[in-house]
Amino acid sequence: MAHNRLTASADGAAGRRWLLLVLVATALGAGLVGTLSAERVLVVEDTATGEQYLTEPVDNGSTVALEYTHSVEKTRVYDGYRVDGETLVNTRMEFESYGWGLPARVNVTTVNGTFVYAPEEPITELDSLSVSPGRIAGHTLIVDGDRHDLVTATDARDVRIHIEHRSPIDRIP
Repeated sequence: MAHNRLTASADGAAGRRWLLLVLVATALGAGLVGTLSAERVLVVEDTATGEQYLTEPVDNGSTVALEYTHSVEKTRVYDGYRVDGETLVNTRMEFESYGWGLPARVNVTTVNGTFVYAPEEPITELDSLSVSPGRIAGHTLIVDGDRHDLVTATDARDVRIHIEHRSPIDRIP
């Protein structure tokens, strides 16, 4: 009988060591995941439902732009932004004619027939952009050179475009 108690005691100690090892490994793994940096993403989400249509990784300095056809003037408009933390800083606007919503009282240059507004010190920082993608306007979102058809991606629903930080845990499906 003493032999059985000795075996059971040895098995119990081995089980406790195994459990301790699993707990330590889990804690170390959680610590490692916690030290990984959060990913910054540009999010395009439905303003009414919050459904996310598009997420694109971005960094500080990434370029984000909206390109579309002006509804009245029927000319190309390009609004360029730079990611700065969790804000979008307006850095450039290109347009081919003056119309509603376009800057009329700022200094612009003309490059190949296109008006360009590119202030030395950007004055507009936005937490988010609200966009109503239009089938006629053909809104395109450009993220670091990659083009996304906003009309198709959102079925022309109103969207909010903003920056979020996502931890590695948030990225687990």
